[in-house]
Amino acid sequence: MELHLNGKNAFVAGSSAGMGRAIATALAEEGCNVVLCARCEERLREACEEIRRKTSADISFVTADLDERDDIDRAIRLTLERYGGIDILVTNNGGPPPGCFDDLDETQWELGWQRTLMSMVRLTRGFLPSMRRRQYGRVINITSISVRQPIQRLLLSNAYRAAVTATAKTLADEYAADGITVNNIAPGYISTQRLSQLFSDTAHTHNRSVDEEIRDLIERIPARRLGTPEDVAALACFLASDRASYITGTTILVDGGLYRGL
Repeated sequence: MELHLNGKNAFVAGSSAGMGRAIATALAEEGCNVVLCARCEERLREACEEIRRKTSADISFVTADLDERDDIDRAIRLTLERYGGIDILVTNNGGPPPGCFDDLDETQWELGWQRTLMSMVRLTRGFLPSMRRRQYGRVINITSISVRQPIQRLLLSNAYRAAVTATAKTLADEYAADGITVNNIAPGYISTQRLSQLFSDTAHTHNRSVDEEIRDLIERIPARRLGTPEDVAALACFLASDRASYITGTTILVDGGLYRGL
């Protein structure tokens, strides 16, 4: 299927590793000019070099802590100076700390708010005007299966990713007439560094090994495997394309069938 993404400008947050990196790679393979963004310059540089080896796309990066408003503002400014505007925005950031209600103080609630909700709000606010001028835009938010069924010990993620989903649904209604779609990808259990950290947390809580936790989880997934970052990237490319121009305000699960609701 031809996705008609050649020459589009994409900004992918949290793209030095994991799902963000896989999405940046897939968009570059489809011919997009891609700006990678994350905290660690060394990892970003390595990711850019690898993507350049695989593709002929225009690849650049900007270092920013997406928990910080000033860093986000600088990343937006540098990107707009380079490309003039962005066609595709992928919002993605590391998850907030795990924990139950009694474990989490106001500092951690504040961190979760900044990291999960406000990073999406600030990036969208910064790039939306250029999309409106072009009468074309794709906003894709990476959230979690937790927006459909809360996950134990991930209270902050459950709360703030639901807020991202509600914000996206509202934006989809407000900007559809401008040729802008706003959608969410809700991954299930994807094999990333973040997932390894969460398995370590739950294994410690349950006094079990990480391998036992993984085996039990896989038994509950109809596909009988963990997802890969590339599984998520494939959907992101489709949602970024002209083929998905009539899809907006949706949340699409990539979970191997784990969610049992209708």
